[in-house]
Amino acid sequence: MVAKKLKQIWSTRDIRNDILFVLLIFIIFRVLAHVPIPGVDTQGLQAFFSSNQILGLLNILTGGGLENFSVVMLGVGPYITSSIIFQLLGMIVPKFEEMQKEGEAGRQKINQWTRIATIPLALIQSYGFIIFLQRVGGSSGANLLGNMSAVQIVMTMVVVSAGTVFLMWLGELISERRVGNGISLLIFAGIVSGLPTALLRVFSTYDQSQLINIILFAIIAIVTVAGVVFITEGQRNIPVTYAKFSRGNSPGGGVQSHLPLRVNQAGVIPIIFAISIVLFPPLLAQFFTESSVILLQQIANFVIDIFDPNGAVYAIVYFLLVFGFTYFYTAVIFKPDQISENLQRQGGFIPGIRPGMETAHYLSSVSNRILLAGALFLSSIAILPIILQNFTGTNLVIGGTSLLIVVSVVIETVKQIDSQLVMRDYDKY
Repeated sequence: MVAKKLKQIWSTRDIRNDILFVLLIFIIFRVLAHVPIPGVDTQGLQAFFSSNQILGLLNILTGGGLENFSVVMLGVGPYITSSIIFQLLGMIVPKFEEMQKEGEAGRQKINQWTRIATIPLALIQSYGFIIFLQRVGGSSGANLLGNMSAVQIVMTMVVVSAGTVFLMWLGELISERRVGNGISLLIFAGIVSGLPTALLRVFSTYDQSQLINIILFAIIAIVTVAGVVFITEGQRNIPVTYAKFSRGNSPGGGVQSHLPLRVNQAGVIPIIFAISIVLFPPLLAQFFTESSVILLQQIANFVIDIFDPNGAVYAIVYFLLVFGFTYFYTAVIFKPDQISENLQRQGGFIPGIRPGMETAHYLSSVSNRILLAGALFLSSIAILPIILQNFTGTNLVIGGTSLLIVVSVVIETVKQIDSQLVMRDYDKY
């Protein structure tokens, strides 16, 4: 079945060209990720990132561009941050909420503002990373970025920000091909690019004592992928009936349908929120580890120890943040009042539930119940690598968060390609 589907995809000229185009974009992205800013000690940076687990997590999300201090070291992070900000503004600011209701025209305006806001965010983030690496590298005795003048810092900020804008443009080019979301696919490419190196590292240090751990990891990986697919595709279908009506002698309505409520409506956004917050205290504490004030040194070292990525406190806080943000973000995007109002306008109702406020309360209650499973699943996936490392003493080749992103992107891409194949089948008749 899979071979037949692949043959069908390859024999369809338009889809084949689209996939080859996406692969070309991946190659460009990976080449840029290895083009460093001049004057930077890349070997020292890689050694520094490998010894710092907190920065290692950030490096994974940028596809390795951060440890190379490449022209695309921020990845599409500023664009994602901008998107999240405008999604939250849609809940807080009435003007943005009205624009979201305007349909395609409103979405295009918000998308344009999102792109514009990406530029200052990229400049701010690039400046923050430069100053951070200068201070932390200097305190550790490593001159990672060299002696950068003010002009060099500004030029570096401009180049890195331009790299982010370029990736944003590449992502939109991919999205236009309708073989997946461009930004998600770039994140996917960044995560998967580190897989061969990680596997090579595992097999180069392999001995028979690790056989049980490798088998255990393989089983856990298969079960985790199956769980991610099950939760990502899981949904509760709420039955909806549309009232009968007649226009002249033509009866209409009386249609039975359903309203799908997904188990995981928030996707991986809660994990992105949570990891940004849980990494902030230890990152801030890094500035004060070499402070002349003894009390600040002690507090900074205490915070870094408490928020050790393999520690219990880090795992508990991370779990609770992901769980809480899952409910929060779902509340932002899921509007039971609007759904109830739209159903009432279209003459639809849920059998046994009165239209209006009762329908909204019912949808909210069902959503909260099924969301409990989605929130627990996301939280468990997020801390899965920490649990396994504490039990086995070995790092996973690919973390739970990365695995969730990879599987979700693959599912979305396969669906879009499959829909294109179905459309072409209809065109034949």
